Amino acid sequence: MVDETPLPASPEELRAQYVELAELAGSLAHEIKNPLSVIRMNMELLAEDFADPATPKERRALAKIEMVTRQCTRLENLLNDFLRFSRLRNLELRLGNLNEQIERVLDLFEPQAIENGVEVIRYLDPDLPSVKLDPETVQAALVNLVKNALEAMPTGGQFVARTRLTRTGVALDLIDTGCGMDERTAMRMFEAFYTTKSGGSGLGLPTARKIIEAHGGRIDVHSQVGRGTQFTLEFPTPLRLGD
Repeated sequence: MVDETPLPASPEELRAQYVELAELAGSLAHEIKNPLSVIRMNMELLAEDFADPATPKERRALAKIEMVTRQCTRLENLLNDFLRFSRLRNLELRLGNLNEQIERVLDLFEPQAIENGVEVIRYLDPDLPSVKLDPETVQAALVNLVKNALEAMPTGGQFVARTRLTRTGVALDLIDTGCGMDERTAMRMFEAFYTTKSGGSGLGLPTARKIIEAHGGRIDVHSQVGRGTQFTLEFPTPLRLGD
């Protein structure tokens, strides 16, 4: 009797299935975005018609219109996050300085840090060697991590960005004195769609990890409730001739 048990899929077959599924999911997200944009646009036009409600009925109608518009915007943001997470493309790696990448992101968030009463401290190694990176995606990952850190300190605190050499490359430590995370949250934080934030997509941190790993690097986290969180990003340095 011939054994008709199917053979397990090879790694190449699994990757092909994953790519096909990712492309299908991306196409579906695009198809949802188009009618969603039409709905939001028409709700905004309706809101203009009810801009000056004169009766209780009109005020109730305007409140419902505004609620639908907010939900449309939330869904559009979720779809955009999903597309960033699922998009597969070749990174354009070139030699760059990690100090420059984090400096740009910190400069971007400086007004928010000042407003929140957060002291930003930069310990950036001036002799840090260059690494191969895609500036656009690395900055996207750093924006998400810095944004999360500031949101964890709404009443003030301290945020440290530190770069340093490691045995195999360079590292960036992002340390905040915010609310911290419990063990369960820290274990699940890189799972797609897992979030503890109201209205969050749960894709920011998984996308950041995907970006770092696509550079041949890794991202670790240590957190304690009430004391803060430290993210560590490590990137390999290019091999030198003769290594």
